[in-house]
Amino acid sequence: MNLEKLTTEAFHAESHNLDELSSLEIVELMNREDAKVALAVQEARHSIAQAVDCITQRFRQGGRLIYMGAGTSGRLGVLDASECPPTFSTPPEMVRGIIAGGYQALTTAVEGAEDNSEAAVADLTALQLTPHDVVMGIATSGRTPYVIGGLRFAKANSCATISFACNRDSEVSREADIAIEVIVGPEILSGSTRLKSGTATKMVLNILTTGAMIQLGKTYGNMMVDLRATNSKLRARACRLVRTICGVDEAVALETLQLANGETKTAIVMLKCHVTAVAARQRLEAAAGRLKRALQ
Repeated sequence: MNLEKLTTEAFHAESHNLDELSSLEIVELMNREDAKVALAVQEARHSIAQAVDCITQRFRQGGRLIYMGAGTSGRLGVLDASECPPTFSTPPEMVRGIIAGGYQALTTAVEGAEDNSEAAVADLTALQLTPHDVVMGIATSGRTPYVIGGLRFAKANSCATISFACNRDSEVSREADIAIEVIVGPEILSGSTRLKSGTATKMVLNILTTGAMIQLGKTYGNMMVDLRATNSKLRARACRLVRTICGVDEAVALETLQLANGETKTAIVMLKCHVTAVAARQRLEAAAGRLKRALQ
């Protein structure tokens, strides 16, 4: 696809004199443009929800979510993957992020990495894909060869595939089972997709993993209960959750958490159902990890 035809490469009508604006005018212009991102994400809500369901299903089958991208897109995928274990107590391999050019590319641009589709095949081969995995290709331009090559390889290995782009009818969309297209319009700095396009990417990735984790029972209401108290901050958070949900004082909450080996959901079931840690874990397992169901 010709770059000139991409929305993300178009010249922004209101920023033609960007280099003449004051600091306040730059802030106001960027803020006005950023306000459009959430509306663009809303327009894509049906495909995003479909992707959440797909990811949840694959997780339940023991599969993984694997993000892949180049440049800012790759970095944001790695970032979202790295935030899942501390937030949801997931194993590191459950959500993975790979970036064109390898981890060096997280801090330094690797020349030509995004154009290497064969590197994507090698990177995914190293992860030993299974048909239970879902591979998500992130390419705001919608034309990155590394991402396109990775999606084709993933599909050939019977993985579910999701694409993300900020241009309509993009090449990556044609390679995926589920295509997410968030059309944010031209950037105020022409072609700088780390701006609105990057913000849209971060928003969508947040929704995908958070939505899937909620479906898996990682929350109780709007509380992050699926955490294991392994440091002082997490112990304080776990104690507060147990106290709030069970209506007990700090001493009882801490004692129960100790008996539960730091497992917050286990401690809550122990107190609410008056059972041992072993019985609490059995209840949670029977409820597929959903705390509300275990308490019933």
